[in-house]
Amino acid sequence: MTILFLHGWHSVPGGVKPSYLARHGHEVINPPLDDDDFAQAVRTAQAEYDRHHPDVIVGSSRGGSVAMNLDSGSTPLVLLCPAWRRRGTATTVKPGTAILHSEADDVIPIADSRELVRASGLPESALIVVGTDHRLADPEPLAAMLEACQGAATSPEAR
Repeated sequence: MTILFLHGWHSVPGGVKPSYLARHGHEVINPPLDDDDFAQAVRTAQAEYDRHHPDVIVGSSRGGSVAMNLDSGSTPLVLLCPAWRRRGTATTVKPGTAILHSEADDVIPIADSRELVRASGLPESALIVVGTDHRLADPEPLAAMLEACQGAATSPEAR
């Protein structure tokens, strides 16, 4: 499976989460996204999407907002603590989107993800509550991210 991984603000390619996905046999496209220019970050991500046509797009925090603002057709999204209220114009996500978020997130409130699920008309099961902080870099959330990617790529909503 090919995964476009969009990192968060002040994160860099090759971090714990994309490395975890790669170690589990997936091709991970992980471009550097501009921290200061959101529109440029979206353009970079869109170019990578258009070039690779990934099976799944994973967006972490600010990268989740970038993912929401892409023209990505029916490619499924897996969003990790998405910072959609802080950046971009998208206020809903497509069917089949999975959102992972920690109750203990002190950066992006989990209420934002609950609101996104409601506004998008997703089932409550689309929100996977996991982890102990915003990073979602411990074994349990990493495994949940991998499972969400594998499930999204084979769901009926996937292209």
